[in-house]
Amino acid sequence: MESEGGPSLSLTWVHRAEQSVRTWEQSHARGEVPSIWPYGLDALRDHADVELIDLAPPGRIARARARFAVGPRPVDGLALTWDENTAYRMQTTHPRTRFATGVIWLTDMAETGDAPTRMVSMLGRAEAAWVLSEAQVEPVRRMLGSGATRVFAVPFGIDSAFFVPRPYPARPRIVSVGNDRDRDPATLFAALTRILAIRPETEAVVQTRSDLAPPEGVQVVRHLPHAELRDLYATASVVVIPTRPNLHASGMTVALEALATARPVVVTDTPGMHQYVSEGRTGHLVPPEDPAELALAVLRLLDDPTHAAELGQNGRIEVEQRFTTQIMVASLARGLLPAI
Repeated sequence: MESEGGPSLSLTWVHRAEQSVRTWEQSHARGEVPSIWPYGLDALRDHADVELIDLAPPGRIARARARFAVGPRPVDGLALTWDENTAYRMQTTHPRTRFATGVIWLTDMAETGDAPTRMVSMLGRAEAAWVLSEAQVEPVRRMLGSGATRVFAVPFGIDSAFFVPRPYPARPRIVSVGNDRDRDPATLFAALTRILAIRPETEAVVQTRSDLAPPEGVQVVRHLPHAELRDLYATASVVVIPTRPNLHASGMTVALEALATARPVVVTDTPGMHQYVSEGRTGHLVPPEDPAELALAVLRLLDDPTHAAELGQNGRIEVEQRFTTQIMVASLARGLLPAI
């Protein structure tokens, strides 16, 4: 994709203004966040000349014009967005004749018959759509039918220079992190109740916005900046990520960040998650909504810290070999090559 003198292709990266890339760059320079751009997409510049646009939410008039197909004239040139909601915003306010996008939430909505027609129609006009779980590929293809949109999977990646291996802690501590709609705090708290009854000396820290009352002895925090989150992983004996059934591998970011820190993980076994967590090698996969099995898997790791540390070390190797932002973006660039 590159000439001998550097990238010779051009594309536009369109990002939501609420998470301004320019602001992110400044935070990264201060060591506060991973990657120069969100999701490590600054690595796109190794493959193409990239124009960056922070896209504000559409106003009432822009939405009305889009509804009646009297919006702005589409601009030429290939544009990329991370997810389908940003793509819809772009096509509403700054439409492109050519675009490609990631797909996250729409996959699960399509499986339940709840995918908005307007979103499916928009996605059907994309040249390519990528997903971060192999389990999403066929559902997205079925949703879009036999149109021209190419659907492919890329491995998610994290900044392995920001999340680095840390010595395994001597004191037992469970850490759980995550706020997306498919996290399962009820199962988590039920499992922690069981674990702390057996191992009361264990600390437990949960980052969540759930209003459920935590078990006695569990510390809950609502929000953690990236740098503090990185330090929290370092204190963990095991990182626990229970989710409800879903197709988009909810929890993969936390799983990879923890593995990069050389910590074993216990994660709900949903379609696609086995791509990111290797059963018995980097952690354990447990059935959804089963606090007894979740507790048992965590207790096995707490009872054998030497083995737990070994799983964490294996996890660090897996991240370096398969799940860095550079690997993700290179895979994305290869998948986009026909469109570019």
